[in-house]
Amino acid sequence: MAPPMSANRFLEMLKREGLKVVEVGDWRNHNRNHVGPWGPVHGVMIHHTVTKGTAATVRICRDGYAGLPGPLCHGVIAKDGTIHLVGYGRANHAGAGDDDVLRAVIAESFPLPPDNETNTDGNRHFYGFECENLGDGKDPWPAAQLEAIEQASAAVCRHHGWTERSVIGHLEWQPGKIDPRGFTMSAMRTRIRDRLS
Repeated sequence: MAPPMSANRFLEMLKREGLKVVEVGDWRNHNRNHVGPWGPVHGVMIHHTVTKGTAATVRICRDGYAGLPGPLCHGVIAKDGTIHLVGYGRANHAGAGDDDVLRAVIAESFPLPPDNETNTDGNRHFYGFECENLGDGKDPWPAAQLEAIEQASAAVCRHHGWTERSVIGHLEWQPGKIDPRGFTMSAMRTRIRDRLS
């Protein structure tokens, strides 16, 4: 049972991994903790935003939109590899997903089972990174952005003593989701494994 790291430790770990970090407003205290707990944490979830333009993407991920209040993640990973911290604590990013997948992530057991249920609160258990991309399979993923996804994931795993098997995509958690689209989570986990080793 892993408690979430402190906001200051989160920032420290990201910087230690070599990331360029932008702190957006009072991100340390911007969360959804009033609607439910955050933690214990068991992994990292990667998303794409279906947005274009870093400023607009960061604003949406911080503030949310009608029907889904922000923050929508902990960090927004821009095309240039910069990570913008928009919230810390419970965030509206994972939604309800599959309890079998959560058990596999906790056990770091692969291959993951199919995500065919929505019976478990993912916002409670995952750190979330939204990555600026249209998600249409055509919008490119620059090398700097892919490296930043690798670095951010590794930073969280390093703190908790997790392996790359604690990092999943939204598409592996919730039925019907396709994100991230444009690279495979298998390839990203290989990158994270190599970085951690």
